[in-house]
Amino acid sequence: MKKNTIILLGVIFGVIIILIAGGGAIYKNMKTGKSVASMLKHIKVTEADPVKASISLDDSSLYDELPEITKYPLSVDANADVVLEVMTSPEKAGESYESWLIDVAKNFNNERKTTSGGKTIGIQVRSVTSGLAADYIISNKHTPQMFTPSNYLWGEYVNANGGNITVKKERLVGNTAGLLIDKNSQYKTYDDIINAVQSGQINIGYTNPQTSSTGMNLLLSILHSGDAENLFSDAGIQNFTKFQQNIPFVAYNTMQMRDSAQKGTLDGMILEYQTYINEPNVNKIYDFIPFGVRHDNPLYVVNQDYLSADEIDGINQFADYCLNPASQEIATKYGFNANDDYKTDMAFSGSEVNKALEMYKANKDNGKDIIAVFVADCSGSMYGDPIMQLKQSLSNGMQYIKENNYVGLVSYSDDVTIEVPIAKFDMNQKAYFQGGINRLTANGSTASYDAVVVAMNMIEEAKKDHPDAKAMIFLLSDGYQNVGYSLNTLKPALKESTLPVYTISYTSDADKDAMRELSEVNEAATINADSEDIVYKIKSLFNSQM
Repeated sequence: MKKNTIILLGVIFGVIIILIAGGGAIYKNMKTGKSVASMLKHIKVTEADPVKASISLDDSSLYDELPEITKYPLSVDANADVVLEVMTSPEKAGESYESWLIDVAKNFNNERKTTSGGKTIGIQVRSVTSGLAADYIISNKHTPQMFTPSNYLWGEYVNANGGNITVKKERLVGNTAGLLIDKNSQYKTYDDIINAVQSGQINIGYTNPQTSSTGMNLLLSILHSGDAENLFSDAGIQNFTKFQQNIPFVAYNTMQMRDSAQKGTLDGMILEYQTYINEPNVNKIYDFIPFGVRHDNPLYVVNQDYLSADEIDGINQFADYCLNPASQEIATKYGFNANDDYKTDMAFSGSEVNKALEMYKANKDNGKDIIAVFVADCSGSMYGDPIMQLKQSLSNGMQYIKENNYVGLVSYSDDVTIEVPIAKFDMNQKAYFQGGINRLTANGSTASYDAVVVAMNMIEEAKKDHPDAKAMIFLLSDGYQNVGYSLNTLKPALKESTLPVYTISYTSDADKDAMRELSEVNEAATINADSEDIVYKIKSLFNSQM
């Protein structure tokens, strides 16, 4: 009996050991997830026969793809004899603390102001990012009577590119751009932070200077630090490239940067003070170091020579109204008009802004190869307009992908098809890429994450020949995965790979949360767009990243 008890206890002890070991293995598997190689074994992958197609060599511009202005509805409408529109950067015409210009315009309209001739004046407000608003004005696709970007650099940019705007007020509300740095950091000045980035001591992120006022400001400031007399001397450009080679993250826009700031995953980043002070999750983590030119939100008159005397009268009255004590009190409440003691001697012309953006495009990757795989959703939910827009945006966006990049194309529905293997994006590869685009059709289920796994494997193989290449994935989808691997299964391997996955939603009812969650794994941008503006947004994304 004693012997049996010992045997039984031994068995129980053995079972416990097995359960502990097994539980540890299960926990480890949950923690580390599956590898790309192990997941790939369970995915049906077909390699299509590459087919060439003719490609367009026309030199169309982003202006050609600008969406109709109705895509950006009015934040304030007006009914008056003289109706004036002001196009403004979003921090002045959004919700909560970003609604200053909305409040001011509504107050102005409620007072029923009149011109000297007795006509009523009404103000309309339209929120559009400064860079996009500049494109509308330059192209004459939509020209408001007034334009107020975040800083004067966009005004210089507009006039340098054929627009016609005139300064009415150099400042509506005060603001500054700033470097945000972890409160525990030893680096507390602009120069110290930039030097620390250049020497690889800290990691910061910044916003794309082609779309962001703060990003453009930082680009010009870094060039100025390298050579104040000649921004584009070897010293100026080397100062930028040395900085850029240690940057892990360039946000597509300020919203993406703000979301990253709230997570506290970087040592530092850039943001405007008015946003910084209003976001507790940001200002508790980071200190704010002002830099560059001020963001004083100037007011411009657009095409002044073509405006009537009543319109000029209305503009003058509204400009003065924005600066009255009551309007400025609202601005201060919302976080503007702080840091007024910050001054700078820096100033930049429109030609310098243009040249800086050209330099950024040419040097942002520091001579590194770029490997990108485009992953196209061809499931049944993409049938009709979404798949047509996907194909059009890929075809039209090709001109913004430089020939020294390495590009591949994957499609998916129930299974995954490698339409075009990764190769240098020369004329030959472009013809194959267009051929792959042409045969995309929508049907079947949606194995989104299976397709991402295949793209990851393609990039792993390509990096064997290009180990220093910068790699990325673009997922073009409506986001509704319903077969294959889940996002939770994919996440660990994706995080370990450090591959950014840029996601582009093609329908207004897309699963945007899933798309955003996928992009946020490795700090990439997510674009929520519909058929009205997706082509423009994709071309902008390619222009900045490729």
